[in-house]
Amino acid sequence: MSAPPALIVPTPSPQREIARIAVPVSLEFTLMLVLNFVNQVVVGALGATAIAAVGFASSLSFIVLLTLGALGSSVSILVARTHGAGRRSEMDRSVTAALLLGAGLAALVSLPMSLFAPDLLRLTGASAGVVAAGTDYLRLSALALAPSVLGAVLSGVMRSLGHARSPMVATFLTVVLNTLLGYALVFGLGPFPRLGVAGVGWATLVTALLKLAILLFQVYGARSHLGRALAGWAWPQGWGGWKTVLGPLLSLAVPLGITELFWSGGTFLYNVVFQRLGDEALAAAQIVATLEGVFIVGSIGLMSATTALLGRSLGQGDAPGASAWTRRLLVTGLHTGALFGVLFALSTLLLGPLFRSAGGEVRHIAVLGILINAAFQVVKVRNMIVGAGVLPSGNDTRGVILGDVVGAFVVGLPLAVLLGLYTPLGVAGVFVARVIEESVKVGIFTVRAGRLNWEALAAAQRAETVTA
Repeated sequence: MSAPPALIVPTPSPQREIARIAVPVSLEFTLMLVLNFVNQVVVGALGATAIAAVGFASSLSFIVLLTLGALGSSVSILVARTHGAGRRSEMDRSVTAALLLGAGLAALVSLPMSLFAPDLLRLTGASAGVVAAGTDYLRLSALALAPSVLGAVLSGVMRSLGHARSPMVATFLTVVLNTLLGYALVFGLGPFPRLGVAGVGWATLVTALLKLAILLFQVYGARSHLGRALAGWAWPQGWGGWKTVLGPLLSLAVPLGITELFWSGGTFLYNVVFQRLGDEALAAAQIVATLEGVFIVGSIGLMSATTALLGRSLGQGDAPGASAWTRRLLVTGLHTGALFGVLFALSTLLLGPLFRSAGGEVRHIAVLGILINAAFQVVKVRNMIVGAGVLPSGNDTRGVILGDVVGAFVVGLPLAVLLGLYTPLGVAGVFVARVIEESVKVGIFTVRAGRLNWEALAAAQRAETVTA
């Protein structure tokens, strides 16, 4: 009697592997930004100054969130490598160290921000109206930084372990609550007090804490199909153990944090230029940025897919696989960037009905900014994949810093000041300077990516696995 045929498990196609990580991440961020956009519409009912205040204050807290959120990017790269190599205990220690470090640094920065919120707004160039409207919002959003940073770490861990849907579920639950609670607190519905702009800040803080609780349960409390939690709480043993864990973590996190600081700081300085042109210009810039975020996150999952798939290939010592994944991801980014760029341009049709209270001048500037930025969506998506995915995965964090510093501070911002404040282009000149910055960055990132030695990186990972 012949033996029964062996069960053959089909190998997922490369496109399916990319989609399995990228689609849940993109859906998560799209949902988050769509509902953030709804929040902006709600605040927009309070006038242009309210929109400008929330946008200006958010760009300040955004600097800290992105800078410290680099811990999430770095630990996701390390988790992908150790998971691919089967080094579970090393992975657990890396995650524990990242959470403890993130909590300490976020508390160190967010408490002074909250205490001195009005002084910080004034020192950074906010108008008197923006300071008055945005102080309470900045205080509350600063307090939400610590749970948000820890959430970024936990989300990065789950995506690298192939559980990209889990943080998407957490985001869906909390962002819906954020929108409903924010609306109730802004206008004082039912038992809730009318808090105006501060209501959005309270909703942000409450839902950030709730999301952190859900993510902690998903990583440490829930059981996977293997019958165990995704990660275990593992303290490094002694100073030597901490040094072994923090070395690889900080070697990625510090350069990535620096580049995020430059990028988010550059974004804030663009807002300072817009503020110099008036509250209407700043309000319009916030509308453009929020709407662009809704559409560009349709491709943001490719960034997570890049770190997960390249890290996995390198952890397995597969250099040709890492190179092949890079090519596939860039082609996919070209397609998604073009598609969402067209949709972004069409969003100009929504400005009239959604932002009637903001005024005609604000809507006119926003249309101009949307059309200029939509034409460069393909470039921005490529920068996202290469600058935030390929180069860090290839240990070239210097290339990321170089692109962001040269693009923003050598080219983009000086052009924004020149064209926006000293030529008839005005606001249009600032938008043009921003897309020129992206064009410079794509050139730098492409050259640096072409120099990566995947074979040497894979050999180094094979050696680590042997000695582990």
